[in-house]
Amino acid sequence: MKKTLTIYGMIAAFVCAWVIVAEAQSPKGKPGTFALTNATVETVTKGTIANGTVIISNGKITAVGTNIQVPAGAEVINCNGKKIYPGMIDTGTKLGLLEIGQIPQATDERELGEIIPQMRAMTAVNPNATAIPVTRIAGVTTALVLPEGGLLPGTAALLNLHGYTPDQMYAGMEGVVLNFPNTGRRGFGDRRTEDELKKAAEKALATLNEVWDKAIQYHKLDSATGGKGVAYYPEMQAMVPVIRGERMLLIEVNAQKDIQAALKWVKEKKVKKVAFMGVAEGWREAENIAKANIPVIAGPVIAIPTREYDRYDAQYANPGLLRQAGVKVAIRSNEEGNGNYRNLPYHAGFATAYGMPREEALKAITIVPAEILGVADKLGSIEVGKTANLFVCDGDIFETKTQVSHVFIDGWMIPMQSRQTLLYEEFLKREPGLTKH
Repeated sequence: MKKTLTIYGMIAAFVCAWVIVAEAQSPKGKPGTFALTNATVETVTKGTIANGTVIISNGKITAVGTNIQVPAGAEVINCNGKKIYPGMIDTGTKLGLLEIGQIPQATDERELGEIIPQMRAMTAVNPNATAIPVTRIAGVTTALVLPEGGLLPGTAALLNLHGYTPDQMYAGMEGVVLNFPNTGRRGFGDRRTEDELKKAAEKALATLNEVWDKAIQYHKLDSATGGKGVAYYPEMQAMVPVIRGERMLLIEVNAQKDIQAALKWVKEKKVKKVAFMGVAEGWREAENIAKANIPVIAGPVIAIPTREYDRYDAQYANPGLLRQAGVKVAIRSNEEGNGNYRNLPYHAGFATAYGMPREEALKAITIVPAEILGVADKLGSIEVGKTANLFVCDGDIFETKTQVSHVFIDGWMIPMQSRQTLLYEEFLKREPGLTKH
């Protein structure tokens, strides 16, 4: 009898455990053929389509327009009164690298060393990071994941926010990150003298030049020998594609003086494929950046001015002033520390409120970052043949009241669930509530 009860107990425990595990699993994405009908379609590159239809099949956008025939067997989603946008691209995140900043085991955005371009952010990304669902259900479907640290802290990766492995998420672009030597202070606690700051910047620039010269020599040797006979040197191997113009150099640079130095350095070194990131004081050097034909990934836009005597709206107006000067501008959230990358459209919204035309601000978080990163043939707009990264919402995505109802990544219908939606639902109707009986 005791043995029988024990067996039944074990079975009951197993069933309970299975149920708990099943309920703990996130809902799965759903592939298939989908017809999004009766929507206002913001294609970004080909205007706005009223009462339009978008067909998704085999991970691609297969039809866009009016009077589109719905394929047999397609799941029809009536989007009457709603808008369809291309998935937004955030070019300044640590998604999958940073989970809880105060716990070393939950952070992987930084490695030891000043010169480590061979360290790939893609290999460290946690596809199950809780911030990923929070971000994607807001309509941000693709993110540039950036390492941080020393002078050359590693290689960034562009990822679609759906998949079990980084390889499944890979969106077709990697780029080496360079934190350009900074002549300014690192924060309020930086007590170095002006002379010390200058010497530190000069030393960092000398180190950068040495690394660049070594990379050129390594490239020449590698080319001459067909890749044979060169010593194992991972740092230089990572830099060779940059020297050859096969991979982008992403230069983080913000202060006016540093932007000037970076423009001079890029010209002298004849860097073939480059973009500036951050560029907080870009508006001060907008004409020179435009003349150099260097694209900019600006942000955060929702930020305080870099100098005490600047106007309160210096950062809000920065993207618009850069674009007005002729610079190709993308906008990133770069939400340091808090991971609120879902706020990307509001950074673009602030740029619109302070001078950037709305259409250009929308492009700055969709097609322009795709163009800068070399993936505009796949991402950034709603066009036939492109990857089906898009979302449906009930209003202007720049407005905080707008709600996203459907998200598609690589043609998969993404579950509209995150830890924040679960917490909202849990506490919306609390049982037993606040009152004791």
